[in-house]
Amino acid sequence: MRRRRRCRTKYSYILMNRTKRFDPAILFIFPGLLGFVLFFIWPFFISLGYTFVDKPVNGSFVGLRNFMELFRNRAYLLGLKNTAIFMGISIPANIVLSLTVAMLVNGLKKRRELFTLLFLIPLVIPSGSMVFFWTKFFENGGYLNGLLNAAGMDGVDWLGTSAARFVIIAVFIWKNLGYNMVLFLSGLNNIPAEYYEAAHVDGAGGIRAFWHITVRCILPTLVLVIIMSVINSFRVFKEIYLITGSYPHESIYVLQHFMNNMFKSLNYQKLTTATSALVLIVALLTQLLLRFERRVSANG
Repeated sequence: MRRRRRCRTKYSYILMNRTKRFDPAILFIFPGLLGFVLFFIWPFFISLGYTFVDKPVNGSFVGLRNFMELFRNRAYLLGLKNTAIFMGISIPANIVLSLTVAMLVNGLKKRRELFTLLFLIPLVIPSGSMVFFWTKFFENGGYLNGLLNAAGMDGVDWLGTSAARFVIIAVFIWKNLGYNMVLFLSGLNNIPAEYYEAAHVDGAGGIRAFWHITVRCILPTLVLVIIMSVINSFRVFKEIYLITGSYPHESIYVLQHFMNNMFKSLNYQKLTTATSALVLIVALLTQLLLRFERRVSANG
């Protein structure tokens, strides 16, 4: 009897451990994961097959010919160049400004929540209302040219010249500044105040404390902000399209314009090839940033 009771006790213990291993949160994650696989991952792998054939129906395998033709396409190269220029200017500017604002807001003793809310307002404004405002602000007879004329200066064709690039950069920064600021605030709040007190006692100035304490402690947050800024930079196409249409000035003709035009012309080979190349570039950039963050964190 004792032996049988011991066996039952041992068996019950094993069942309890197995039951504890099951996390009910999986039931809540599964619907979203299933939707992500069905509507994102699976279609992507289907479209990936089109990049290696000459036509979508009964196509023949052509290897890397579609990629070679893509990188000889002038419209694609123009979109790639403009996208790189836009990201090279807007992302660093947005990170610097959002970090600066986050540090200023974090240093406030009163009404910190109010200022945080004010910078988050652009995230909740509908795109149509925002585009209407920016169009009226930058068009030839808009508010900005009216201010320039009142100051005795000539107006600028902001949307029909290369100045359109800076308009889109301004729209991107205005829309994403608050989002990045909140991310930086979460990282700044996790830095112990004792670190700065010890640095002050050791005679470290503000710049040294910023580089050796602030930047090092918020490095994971900084990497996250860079990755999210790269992703959000591709979403600015909606604003560009609504402001300037399908064929804007060549300075703001980005990769999404090329893909959108290929979709309209039903050129699935160029569309899927451009999409695959973009996903590969973003994935490699993300991996490099994550490895850099791990290496710096490991070196302490």
